[in-house]
Amino acid sequence: MVCGLAPVESGEILWNGASIHSAPEAFRRDLCYLGHLNALQESMTIQENLAFSSALGGFMPQEAHVIELLQRFGVGGRGHQLVRYLSQGQKRRVALSRLALSPARLWVLDEPFVAMDHAGIRFLAELIAQHLSTGGMAVLTSHQDVDIGGVPAQILELTA
Repeated sequence: MVCGLAPVESGEILWNGASIHSAPEAFRRDLCYLGHLNALQESMTIQENLAFSSALGGFMPQEAHVIELLQRFGVGGRGHQLVRYLSQGQKRRVALSRLALSPARLWVLDEPFVAMDHAGIRFLAELIAQHLSTGGMAVLTSHQDVDIGGVPAQILELTA
């Protein structure tokens, strides 16, 4: 619903004081969604995947920035490698690196810590905390408690 992909039962979702459906292009520019699947094309290289997803978001990062970012995410030197040859954890790191590339203010993350080792979880938590500290927002689902840099979280527990 927050992404505008499913209808709301009652009320409406506002972004910058207007319904997300009244100016959908502007809302989508401010939104970066990462689902529980990595949304990576296995037959493309890491850099091709990142260039493609960036173009879909309406921006094109500098290649030097992408290379530096891949290094920070622990997959440096692999930019020209096909995604199909990466481990599940490496694929998740590549998918999550889209967050750092995106200028979007709202991140909606579905299970972002899945298939991540302790160092990856810590790094992603720091990335989210940095995004929040610069005025960004993050809505995420998780089955594990993760400290997001001491930022007070609003937690909604859903039970069946």
